[in-house]
Amino acid sequence: MQAARLIAALRRGETPPAEAVREFARGLADGTVSDAQAGAFAMAVCCRGLGEAGRVALTEGMRDSGDRLSWDLPGPVLDKHSTGGVGDPVSLLLAPALAACGVFVPMISGRGLGHTGGTLDKLEAVPGLSTQADEDRLRAITREVGCAIVGATGRIAPADKRLYAIRDVTGTVDSVDLITASILSKKLAAGLEGLVLDVKLGSGAFMKSREEALALGGALVATANGAGCPTAAFITDMDEPLAPALGNATEMAVVMRVLEGDRLAAPRLHDLTVALGGRLMALAGGAEGEGEEMIAHAIASGRAMERFAAMLHGLGGPADMAENWRAHLPSAPVVRDVAAREAGHLAAIDGEALGHAVVGLGGGRRVESDRIDPAVGLTDVTRLGTRIAPGDLLARIHAANEEAADAAEAALRDAMRIGSAPQLNDLVIERIDP
Repeated sequence: MQAARLIAALRRGETPPAEAVREFARGLADGTVSDAQAGAFAMAVCCRGLGEAGRVALTEGMRDSGDRLSWDLPGPVLDKHSTGGVGDPVSLLLAPALAACGVFVPMISGRGLGHTGGTLDKLEAVPGLSTQADEDRLRAITREVGCAIVGATGRIAPADKRLYAIRDVTGTVDSVDLITASILSKKLAAGLEGLVLDVKLGSGAFMKSREEALALGGALVATANGAGCPTAAFITDMDEPLAPALGNATEMAVVMRVLEGDRLAAPRLHDLTVALGGRLMALAGGAEGEGEEMIAHAIASGRAMERFAAMLHGLGGPADMAENWRAHLPSAPVVRDVAAREAGHLAAIDGEALGHAVVGLGGGRRVESDRIDPAVGLTDVTRLGTRIAPGDLLARIHAANEEAADAAEAALRDAMRIGSAPQLNDLVIERIDP
């Protein structure tokens, strides 16, 4: 009866009592809320919204529906979350850089979703590595190494897991309130003392307009702070891949090159990692500029590589990844260069189409049960705005066979438009502070 009254109040556009929303979240986890009620609730929220207080209450309720981690560590416990883009392995670079600066990062991450790559899938391109770690293993690696990137167990925010599955089949995924609560309930269950959010905007992101990105970023920041976690956000450019590679082993290779000190392997990836890390250090009480310098030095000095290699080994990967990563990462049997056929500038990149091309190669999932080929993807993707002559490289395809490479080449040519020089966006378009 409580669930039915809450749904009716939402349908009428009334502001729900916070405790009623929290109770509904508990009911999602313990089964006292039915699938029909969960679907009706999701539709009511999509149509009417929850309001800020209701959004905080739903986030807290789903956060508290399962295990909540607490820490006793000699440094701040911080994390980062991205709303999803293409060629975006920031987490793999930022977590060990933070660890090298004395920060602890228990990062609960996800797999690929639609056209965007998944952090866990990229990590599992490393032979022998498994991101499925129980709480004891998460705690041990975090304490010993300073960072651990793992998947969520069924005991973390089970209310969100159930509600998301129902949203997925009822056409109610696209709601700022529900997206916000879903993201934050899992992140805040990790016992964080600070969180920075990277809200992607552009052709390779879920958010295509500035208004959408600002609405989601504002909701995430207000809700996380309302739930007691100091949080800030950046709206960042995703009109082109962040790194010049898309895929799993292909993106891991770029990360390893940057960790070796080769900033020019992916300058936008490096610079955004430094900016996000500096903002996190400021949330923990430091100076943002000083934090940026610390992150950049951790990468350039090799200390971040040491932490990353230790984390990979702790999750089951080879012990010599720092020195011998090229021998361990899988490679595709077919490698094809795609060259420009006309002169001009690279005027536009359809990032979502590139992401789907990688899925078509086998580097992502069309349905949850699909198996990923970690070796396939794209590398050497040309930067937006580059002046191009006929014969210049647009990108390099890594495929399992020639037929898959043919389909990827056709998709890649459709996704890249050569014409007049475009106006380029700043990497960080806007900041949202607490």
